[in-house]
Amino acid sequence: MMKNIKKLLMLCFASVALYSCSESYLDVNTDPNNPTEVGPELILPVAQVYTANNLFGNRSANTLGNMLMYNWSQSDGFSWYYDEFEYQADATFYGGIFNQAYGSTLKQYHALTTLEGAEFANYNAIGEIMKALQFQILVDAYGDIPYSEALQRGENPTPKYDDAEAIYDDLIVKLTQAIATINNAGASALVPSADDTMFGGDMDNWKKFANTIKLRILVRQSGMASKAAYIATEMNVITNEGSGFITSDVVNNPGYLNEEGKQSPFYADFGLTVSGETQNNGQATSASDFAVATLDGFNDARIDFIYALPVDPLGAPGEHVGVPQGILNYPSDNSLEPEHVSLLGPGILIDSTQDAPIFTLTEALFLQSEAAFKSILVGNAQALYEAGVTASFERLGATGAATYLTQGIPNTGWNASTDKLEAIITQKWIALNGINGFESWIEYNRTGFPANLPVSMLATTADRPVRLAYPNSEISSNSGNLPSQPNVFTDKIFWAN
Repeated sequence: MMKNIKKLLMLCFASVALYSCSESYLDVNTDPNNPTEVGPELILPVAQVYTANNLFGNRSANTLGNMLMYNWSQSDGFSWYYDEFEYQADATFYGGIFNQAYGSTLKQYHALTTLEGAEFANYNAIGEIMKALQFQILVDAYGDIPYSEALQRGENPTPKYDDAEAIYDDLIVKLTQAIATINNAGASALVPSADDTMFGGDMDNWKKFANTIKLRILVRQSGMASKAAYIATEMNVITNEGSGFITSDVVNNPGYLNEEGKQSPFYADFGLTVSGETQNNGQATSASDFAVATLDGFNDARIDFIYALPVDPLGAPGEHVGVPQGILNYPSDNSLEPEHVSLLGPGILIDSTQDAPIFTLTEALFLQSEAAFKSILVGNAQALYEAGVTASFERLGATGAATYLTQGIPNTGWNASTDKLEAIITQKWIALNGINGFESWIEYNRTGFPANLPVSMLATTADRPVRLAYPNSEISSNSGNLPSQPNVFTDKIFWAN
């Protein structure tokens, strides 16, 4: 079994490397309706590797979110993150989120959705589910995006931009259809196995995942009065379908190894090199002072897993030290150098083989809690909230969740929290710290929580960006369809207006 996994990993990374060197590597993407050289068993794992890389690679969505949400800061001696601290959200800022999605990830999943023949039904469905996940991320970051005319390659290299809300609505349709495709797959339908590096071909779990993505899309719009009836109808569809939501973390792991080019993407960016040397990224990236103060104030045991204790503490041993974002004049006593501050912790930076978390159980539980609190889903909001906190403790390896939840501190214990939505989103922010900072940023744009989140010392605005600018690649290649560049600080995505 381990030998097969290693072969699959080598094939995945070889495919990714070859594709990045030559656009014609996967002929299936030149004419996705007539794949002639590769089958779905190769396309799927390559696409899933791309998904993980998009979320956790260098200057990825996770990094962006952790910086904008004041989770991470910068140790003395580095100048890594000044664009983030200055909120330089122009056409050059994190353009890889857009470019990699369209240039690699979505192409692979689109190839799966366009395979013809009843034998490909399960692969068709997986492709649609993963396209929905990726398109939602793009809408949340950019608003209107290429959608209905996208991914046609040479047939239409300049696709039009579709309305963000209309895309959201169609994603729900596509996810419902994907579940039906799985349910109606006949005996001739191929079932993925080791080539599915997320679920191992468990199609029931794919249905649960589709429902959970639906839940995120619907809850995101739950503040819009105009969508109330629509949300109620679609929540009933989820309930009546009967598969429910994910019951464990959705992760990708094709068999990551401590070999060059084969490490888990988050660890490859922030952990040790294959030879065991410390990487600059890991030394440069520290806890922020606000995050440390918040977790300390909550008596939160997760702090020791989200952040590492200083190697050489200058203060009291066992205390965490965070760094203000955007500080220019570091103390002359060198007290904010890497060895004296809290770097990324052992609960999120584990080893070279660690899973890439695509969608955590704790996020799914907090989404259900909010939906139940707003009476758009049947459930016990408090029980779901407490399950979400507990799942976060367990994921990180921390103990003491039950005691934590009985504290009389707002935004920890349910009964002590006067604003239940604030408690849910604040705990989601803690649970996703280092794991999915992008999602925390989107939720902050929607709700304004966690409250009192500071801005960087280098900020020239009262708050952080609420969206990304369209990248230079679109300005140069699709200017005829490109909408006017938004004001990234004031032009909110439709679900936040």
